[in-house]
Amino acid sequence: MPNHYQVKLESFEGPLDLLLHLINKYEIDIYDIPVAEITSQYMVYIHTMQQLELDIASEYLVMAATLLEIKSKLLLPNPSIEIEEEYEEDPREELMRRLIEYRKYKEAAEHLKDREVEQSQVHTRPPMQFEEEDRQLPEGAANIYDMIEAIGKVLERKKWNRPLETSVQRQEIPIEQRMEEIMETIDQVNKPISFFELFPSKTRTYIVATFIAILELMKQKRIHCKQEKNLDELIISRYESH
Repeated sequence: MPNHYQVKLESFEGPLDLLLHLINKYEIDIYDIPVAEITSQYMVYIHTMQQLELDIASEYLVMAATLLEIKSKLLLPNPSIEIEEEYEEDPREELMRRLIEYRKYKEAAEHLKDREVEQSQVHTRPPMQFEEEDRQLPEGAANIYDMIEAIGKVLERKKWNRPLETSVQRQEIPIEQRMEEIMETIDQVNKPISFFELFPSKTRTYIVATFIAILELMKQKRIHCKQEKNLDELIISRYESH
């Protein structure tokens, strides 16, 4: 296995999806976006993805630059206009319009998917296996952004305990091996386990391999990651079909 874990995750739908996730997570008014706050949160995710050496599309970096530009414009003092005030567009308006449009598109797409599943149950045709049904997750299942936030906290905690290893110290850790070790750990405790318990104080390479192993186990429907309430810690357990 190569020293660098270059991983491309299909779960990422784009920077607008990440921003919408942040807006929903922190209950932000989409019509009055606190740019400084959302930029800070957005950059945390980008930094964590870079630490994990995930394959980040350039559009995420473009959005980061856009947010920083909007933030800087808002920090500039407003020039005083003595006689007639000319309308000056809020630097956030273009971003707001894009987010509202994206949210409508996403809601419409989800509605169409639901309709497709409904129609598949009433049409008189041979039974078909729908990929969308395969993707249904248990209630309360964590999404990829919840997991990125959690692994960011893991990396932050480990940074306090010991320095990250250098490239010379890096060791190759087979993902398949970590997958089986995770399953053994879950079986040993015989109950759901905290996401953080799967990351003992070891090297960053070990942490990254563990994170990728968890994602692969979820993809294979061997485990699922759940979050009872918004901002709660993530819980890992064996996947149970419903």
